[in-house]
Amino acid sequence: MTPTLAIFKRELGGYFATPVAYVFIVIFLVLTGVSSFIFGGLFERNQADLLPFFGFHPILYLFLIPAISMRLWAEERKTGTVELLMTLPVTTLQAVLGKFLAAWAFTGIALVLTFPTWITVNYLGSPDNGVIVAGYLGSFLMAGSYLAIGSAISALTRNQVIAFVLAFVVCGIFVLLGYLSSLLNYVGLSAEVADIVGYFGFQNRFNALSKGVVYVRDLVYFASIMVCWLLANALILDLKKSR
Repeated sequence: MTPTLAIFKRELGGYFATPVAYVFIVIFLVLTGVSSFIFGGLFERNQADLLPFFGFHPILYLFLIPAISMRLWAEERKTGTVELLMTLPVTTLQAVLGKFLAAWAFTGIALVLTFPTWITVNYLGSPDNGVIVAGYLGSFLMAGSYLAIGSAISALTRNQVIAFVLAFVVCGIFVLLGYLSSLLNYVGLSAEVADIVGYFGFQNRFNALSKGVVYVRDLVYFASIMVCWLLANALILDLKKSR
């Protein structure tokens, strides 16, 4: 068993060892249901798709994902167990990947548990399930991007509240860039400027996937966000360790 896999199993099991994981999943399911059926008007639209469901994910993740990521390293640093972890035969990058993948898998489980909404849409109409699968893929990739950012920020501090707030702010910037791009188009500024701004935001990338439009560039974008922030996470830990 590789060190990354061992850490992954330990961390994923740790999520379900306490009631916190179940509370998070329930809150996520309730919020996705409320946002889809009440605020998104999933029934009133008379269209067999999950666009209202996916449309709220960038905002929901903005609050919920930092709540997962804030403990990844801040808690380890506060309790001093990060030093113990680093004395094991495991590299910093392996530890970062193991903890990140466990948090991502946990988020994926919460996302999969929203399947009753998918079933409901299929019961009431004939949706394009290929589009829905693309939407789930986009949501999963976006969640991973949020987590990678939150994990790196969690390594900066011992305080989980500070880690939550900073992750919320940084992820919020990536979300706002998409809205800012739309605003720039609306006020009549050059399309090139709007496109450049939107290029760095989550919103435009995720919107395309949620509509079933799968571009390789969007997949590469989310993968790049995760890789860059996970490398930053490992670098931060190495710098902290050398002090």
